Amino acid sequence: MSAPTAPHRIVFANEKGGTGKSTTAVHVAIALAYQGARVGAIDLDPRQRTLHRYLENRAETETRRAIDLPNARFAVFNGATTTELDELAAQIGEGMDFLLFDTPGRDDAFARHAATEADTLVTPLNDSFVDFDLIGQVDAETFKVRRLSFYAELIWEARKKRAMATIQDKRREMDWVVVRNRTQHIEARNMRRLDQALTELSKRVGFRIASGLSERVIYRELFPSGLTLLDKGHLGELGTSHLVARQELRALIAALGLPMPAAREPELALTSQG
Repeated sequence: MSAPTAPHRIVFANEKGGTGKSTTAVHVAIALAYQGARVGAIDLDPRQRTLHRYLENRAETETRRAIDLPNARFAVFNGATTTELDELAAQIGEGMDFLLFDTPGRDDAFARHAATEADTLVTPLNDSFVDFDLIGQVDAETFKVRRLSFYAELIWEARKKRAMATIQDKRREMDWVVVRNRTQHIEARNMRRLDQALTELSKRVGFRIASGLSERVIYRELFPSGLTLLDKGHLGELGTSHLVARQELRALIAALGLPMPAAREPELALTSQG
């Protein structure tokens, strides 16, 4: 009998708050669950606990409304060592197809540990050079990339080590995806400069670029209920902006290119209809 396959690890990491990291993580988790995947989720920020609270609210909504919603097995990490984190990951990840980690918006040893073990590393950024500075620094005059940030160098080294492990131990290579959130409020010239800088840096360190989620009130409104844009039939009447946001989410899920389990059919299909 073959050993169980380890879950695909998706880590949402950015050393800055306010980039849409937790919102993206929750919606990716629920989108995968809608497609029939078994999903585990660990919140590495015991102070904010945004991911944990969102999924907790979702479970409470199921009970209160007497409905069934796709959800994840979830926990918040309160330990003091990376060994404890690995133990929690083994517990939550047992029997799962995917294991998601939502990290704090600050430099954090546990976030770094999770990031270096990721199969898919998702780094959400707002479209600004303030956020870009977290992965690279640009020249003030030419906007050419001058150097990598400490974080980018950390991931670069982790990916190189992972490439060796892929050869020796048949581990997956790390796929690093920089997700550009909230792109509609940026002046055209700065947009072009960011495009050029991100493209240049992506070639140097090997990340992919994907379009993410625009800033919309709907995401904040959904938090208390734990519902997502995918929960059709439970959201009431949706406006055009909500339907556009749902399409953005579907496009992001497709861009991540995650390995869906082939053995099970989706229980609640993520359809392409609005």
